[in-house]
Amino acid sequence: MIIRPLTIIWWDGGHIEECRDRHALRSPQCIGTLTATVFQAGPWIVAFGVRPSNTQKSTLGFEQNRGFPHRSIEGIGAFLSWRAFTPVLNQTYAPMTGTTTIEKGHPQGLYWLFAAEMWERFCYYGMRALLLLYLVKSLAMGDNKGFAVYGAYTALVYVMPVIGGRIADQVLGSRLAVLFGGLMMAIGEFLIVGGTEMLLFWGMAVIIVGNGLFKPNISTMVGKLYADGDPRKDSGFTIFYIGINLGALLATTVCAEVGNIYGAKYGFALAGIGMLLGIVVFQMGSKHYEHVSAPPSPDTLYKPKYGPLSPFIAVVLGCFALIPLLYFLLRNTTIAGYVLLAVAVYVIGSLIARGVKDGKVQLDKMFGFIILMLFNVVFWACFEQAGSSLTLFAERNVDRHIFGWEMGAATTQFFNPAYILLFGSIFSVMWVRLKMMGKDPSIPMKFGLGILQLGLGYMVVQLAAPMAIEYQVPLWTLALLYMLHTTGELFLSPIGLSMVTKLVPKDMTATAMGAWFLSIAGANYAAGLLATLTGAEHELAEGEVLDKAASLATYVDVYTNIGFVTVGIGLFLMVISPLVNKLFHGIR
Repeated sequence: MIIRPLTIIWWDGGHIEECRDRHALRSPQCIGTLTATVFQAGPWIVAFGVRPSNTQKSTLGFEQNRGFPHRSIEGIGAFLSWRAFTPVLNQTYAPMTGTTTIEKGHPQGLYWLFAAEMWERFCYYGMRALLLLYLVKSLAMGDNKGFAVYGAYTALVYVMPVIGGRIADQVLGSRLAVLFGGLMMAIGEFLIVGGTEMLLFWGMAVIIVGNGLFKPNISTMVGKLYADGDPRKDSGFTIFYIGINLGALLATTVCAEVGNIYGAKYGFALAGIGMLLGIVVFQMGSKHYEHVSAPPSPDTLYKPKYGPLSPFIAVVLGCFALIPLLYFLLRNTTIAGYVLLAVAVYVIGSLIARGVKDGKVQLDKMFGFIILMLFNVVFWACFEQAGSSLTLFAERNVDRHIFGWEMGAATTQFFNPAYILLFGSIFSVMWVRLKMMGKDPSIPMKFGLGILQLGLGYMVVQLAAPMAIEYQVPLWTLALLYMLHTTGELFLSPIGLSMVTKLVPKDMTATAMGAWFLSIAGANYAAGLLATLTGAEHELAEGEVLDKAASLATYVDVYTNIGFVTVGIGLFLMVISPLVNKLFHGIR
């Protein structure tokens, strides 16, 4: 797949040849140009554009250095051929007049960051895919304790990026933060390989700190590769997002299957090796992004400032000091929940206080933001059953045989990233087309539709239950469930971060972004509590249930109830979406 810029030329009544000359763009026949970054697979290129508002009869023409034939449709155009179709995922457009210089391709640093992030996600999702099965089967914790530990771990993973981002912004810079974070994640994985419960908890604590340093800062670096207003930035993040899901897909297949066949510790080891590869790749490409990842004060970074301690050493010691605290919270999941609740109350209070200070309009926006935060918790609490109760469901009550091969229970998590890669481009084009037609749903309506689809996904289990053989439902149950969950995610997730930047004052963006991640952290913690509803009452030391009939009945009952409740919540939000949308004061 090739990513390249496309120059789009608007003209009215004149021949296209008259507008190919840059100087001729000043003529009345040549309305102007705009640029879009497009995806090309083979000779097939597709781009979408909106006709300039100042012309009644315009043709959308395409200029490109390979001379593909073009066709013109009012308001939309495309290069077409009989070969593969890969649509434009994101585009930024702005009508221009006069002459312009078109940047070609993407910064080289993007592709190095793409590869580094892919391996980091391979590490994280590889460990996550195996974690609950390891807790329940290898360490014999029991369902409910395993759910609690899993929920606390995934919640703390989403809290730490708030701290990691500030460390990079104020002391380390993005590059050092990413390197340090990646190294800690690898060390954490190798600690888990030790095979004891104590090493598992220490390893998870180290991974949480490492992820907090790595995750937010590599994303920041991608954005800094582009100047403000660069039309390539959106497609650059789209490419980067593909790397995230590709890493998740590889993790939930390769790591999960290695763990299934040879034992979980080998899957954890493979995840750690993947992280080391990510560090190597990141360092190899460092020259391409060193200008956007330097420490804010490089001259004083290694000089004593806090007594004998330099800022660098102080940060390193601070990060290591967090590890025993996180170990304690993972061991005491109830306390971890109270900590999350206290932080949430504080953050929400600060958002409301700022709204009161800035007047009614901003206060409305803050309330709208908080309302969607609460619905966001509902969505992700149910969605994140993927790594917990749904994995045990796959282990105990799903027939995972395909042509004589039995898929590992952890491997069933691959459906989500696979569907993301499959449907992501389609949804992006859909949103563009709907916006062009003036039918783009409001933000609250998208949230409601996303939650609705999530609930319908859980109802699939009830649909499949009568088809169970020896208390095992067919594999298509999970395939269809995850498809609906993924389409729900594509309605809700992509707009969350964008919404944050639109609704809050610029000087409070960091706090609001932290609040948004905190809502996901709270959702992951709630997901652990929700999963306990499916906990088996009678189980063997290896995590196998004694009564599979009772196990299936429990899963069907719980998932059906979750389905009905979430469908109801989704419909409720859709009904009140006009009221919530009024709080946004025109922001969409």
